Amino acid sequence: MVKEFEFYHGLVFARLIHNLGHSVLIEPYPTESNASYIINKEVGLYIKYSTTRMTPWSFSFKKEHQDEILDMKNKLGRVYIVFVCYDDGLACLSYSELKDVLNEKYEQTEWVRIARRSREKYTITGKDGKLKYKIGDNEFPRKIFSHISTNTHIVQA
Repeated sequence: MVKEFEFYHGLVFARLIHNLGHSVLIEPYPTESNASYIINKEVGLYIKYSTTRMTPWSFSFKKEHQDEILDMKNKLGRVYIVFVCYDDGLACLSYSELKDVLNEKYEQTEWVRIARRSREKYTITGKDGKLKYKIGDNEFPRKIFSHISTNTHIVQA
């Protein structure tokens, strides 16, 4: 049986591979979660998904999720958080964008909420603030292209 996270993570990997235009190495980040990956040994990718069918989509962040993202940031330098909004699309945030909505002083559980009207970009709010601009579905994987090397010739999932 297909696990729920495999279905949603597969969407992220397919978009990454098909839009990048060259091979990509995808490895699990060494944690117990099923949410973190390393792309081409240089960029961290953390995936959250919502099974809610319609906007707004809510995503909870436990303290250990934010600790894991911070650890990836410290070790890799660049981390992107990809939110899968059911079958509507993807919203991708850089680490600094995530910190605009969930600051460095986090509690045991915090939240990010993503909403959009038909044919518009995503509005992103969190426990600690609101992103000042909207995020387009097409920003992933384009947002991370400049940080991924083109010299990897292995495709793994």
